[in-house]
Amino acid sequence: MDGRYRFRKVANYLNLATPLGLLISVVGGATRRPGPDGLVLAYGYRYRFPVAGAFTVGNVVLTRADALDERLIRHEARHATQWAWCAGLPMLPLYLLSMLVSVLLCGHQASYNVFERLAGLDDGGYPRAPLRWRRRR
Repeated sequence: MDGRYRFRKVANYLNLATPLGLLISVVGGATRRPGPDGLVLAYGYRYRFPVAGAFTVGNVVLTRADALDERLIRHEARHATQWAWCAGLPMLPLYLLSMLVSVLLCGHQASYNVFERLAGLDDGGYPRAPLRWRRRR
């Protein structure tokens, strides 16, 4: 494993984000499997919240699906790195604030969310919604 992914893995364990992700996967009834670059892929998550094809907590990628495509795994891997850079749990309020800003700017929770933009909107399957004041009337 590349050193940067090893660093991310260790950082997300130490900042308690990955243990939280593992706990969520157990409570959500997901089946965990090792993934690329130190990720843990948790398939079959049973809850409908959050509304997304997949979501990441620490190095744990959770999904209701039975499989994830490579682009979505890359997108979620970038979120794992964001968890490490945000020192773990502070990522939650920062992400929620970014989501609120995006909704205010364009009406969509991801299009102007800085975390989703840095993770790659296209890889995550998100639209590029226009700003509210740039829409045609």
